[in-house]
Amino acid sequence: MKIREIQQLLDAEVLCLEDQLDVDVHSACGSDMMSDVLAYVKDQAVLLTGLVNSQVIRTAQMMDMVCVVFVRSKRPTPEMIEIAKESSIVLLASPKRMYEACGTLYLNGLNGAVHE
Repeated sequence: MKIREIQQLLDAEVLCLEDQLDVDVHSACGSDMMSDVLAYVKDQAVLLTGLVNSQVIRTAQMMDMVCVVFVRSKRPTPEMIEIAKESSIVLLASPKRMYEACGTLYLNGLNGAVHE
């Protein structure tokens, strides 16, 4: 699935790196606990979260994610947007709640987290 499809499925606003919407992604995870993302998530390209702080972007960097979707119309700070741009991480903001956003992506073929 391309990031563009995620953006459309989630009625999301592109907050940065609109030129990278044609990047392919094969998996996603949804969490507000970055410690869980670091501990349990492997090979995820997209992070869905309602948490808005710079730790979200830092976690996405460490996990080599290419896209972060903020649910419930949450908005990152200008500092977070700059960090994301520097790291080539697309940021999206969706009005959908976490449960609905994850379900929508799953039903449309985007795989979930792989646990070991």
